[in-house]
Amino acid sequence: MRAAMKIVLALAVAGIVLVPVTATQAAPARANRISVKYVPPKNAAHQPIYARLKEVRFLEKLKELLSPIRLPRTLRVVTEGCDGEANAWYEDDAITICYEYIDEMWKNMPAETTAEGIAPLDALVGPVFDTCLHEFGHALFDMLRLPVFGREEDGADQVAAYMTLQLGKAEARRLIGGTAYAYMTEAKAATSSPRLEQFANEHGTPAQRFFNLLCIAYGADPKQFGDIVKKGYLPKDRAEGCEGEYKQAAYAFEKLIGPHIDRRLAKKMLSKSWLPPPTSRIPRRPGSRASAPSR
Repeated sequence: MRAAMKIVLALAVAGIVLVPVTATQAAPARANRISVKYVPPKNAAHQPIYARLKEVRFLEKLKELLSPIRLPRTLRVVTEGCDGEANAWYEDDAITICYEYIDEMWKNMPAETTAEGIAPLDALVGPVFDTCLHEFGHALFDMLRLPVFGREEDGADQVAAYMTLQLGKAEARRLIGGTAYAYMTEAKAATSSPRLEQFANEHGTPAQRFFNLLCIAYGADPKQFGDIVKKGYLPKDRAEGCEGEYKQAAYAFEKLIGPHIDRRLAKKMLSKSWLPPPTSRIPRRPGSRASAPSR
């Protein structure tokens, strides 16, 4: 009798414990769980950026591109004024892209296609697109509770580069080129006035990020990006290990993020064209310099 009573009490306690857990279980992860919003700018000078982003449906396209990844809750992506801070970040299930950051990319855009073949459009879209994917990497680490071995900023860079390289060859080449251009111009500016504190940043230095980006691109497709080694942009010593670096990033992405991807939807998204022609004209920003300064 006493043994039976113990069993009854044990079951009762188990029921009390289990009911709240079941009631508070999170909703299952699903695709298409991203919301976007263009917040009107605080600074009137950013109004052209706000209007242009809405006109080309920038956030809607980004939402569509990222939609195949199943998320446990809604990820918000917003563009807004940041009180003079040219930045972007992920925090509390939201990616914020500052108009100041886009304005800086617009200001730094070259007046015409560079000697390296970087079109003005790509010098603007490349780093902005890369930044969006970089912050999306942070969002994935957080929302999917993914382990990160090493610095999270380096991991987010690899997520961004890997995702870019899954697009069509021509568009991947343009986006990688535009992003590399931004890193290199920033690296040149940092070299002209070096500070020891820059090496304490949680991000890699612009020069390191430049070479890391070129390496993963070359490792993904030595034929498509072979010229960056031939022309000396990527040292041959580094290039020898780039296939392994790409495979490491690809394995990590497929192992950790792959199970959360709607493959049918991803195939559809990756088959689409996302960029306007490189010859598309972009008006020069008032007050821009003729040559492209740092990012």
